[in-house]
Amino acid sequence: MKHVARAISKWLAPLTTVTDAFGRVSMHGIREELLRAQLEAAGLRAFVLYIPFPCPNEVYEQKMSATLEDARAFGVTHMVFGDLFLVDVRAYRERHLVGSGITPVFPVWGRQTAALAREMIGSGLEAHLCTVDLKKLPGSFAGRKFDGSLLASLPAGVDPCGENGEFHSFVSAGPMFSRDLTIRVGETIERDGFAYADLLLA
Repeated sequence: MKHVARAISKWLAPLTTVTDAFGRVSMHGIREELLRAQLEAAGLRAFVLYIPFPCPNEVYEQKMSATLEDARAFGVTHMVFGDLFLVDVRAYRERHLVGSGITPVFPVWGRQTAALAREMIGSGLEAHLCTVDLKKLPGSFAGRKFDGSLLASLPAGVDPCGENGEFHSFVSAGPMFSRDLTIRVGETIERDGFAYADLLLA
């Protein structure tokens, strides 16, 4: 399974936004060096989009349009999204790819999220929650491992995949990686209604 995943990865290049003032992945709060280690372990090239803080939506969209032009010139023909059921989010993505020459793809759209979460864990995927929306989950969930125990402890109404923005996660191991990343959880801080766990390479 791992050799198949690595072979497929040669054709992939994730697009990630990094807030330049902090050197961290936007919204997730992951250090850029951790992102780079993840990409190396997965054998992936990357398009990194640096955005300012704060970043007005018009600035974000301008920078995204320029990055899409670069991607298209590089030979990118499709963009894959992990969206599951938020119709407005999917429509936004589709709308902004119109005329770009890049086709949006939604391979897990409509999947039942509880089953999908268990399937990911069962495949050997390892992840930690890096960001928690404090309106939906206590800050103590930040830094927790994404596993069966976590799924069992989620309050009613919280999506098991965090599809409503309840949490964001960082994947450190799985069949798509040539080597696992050993993660330790550092300090957790609360800011602007979110709890951020500082994930570090052990």
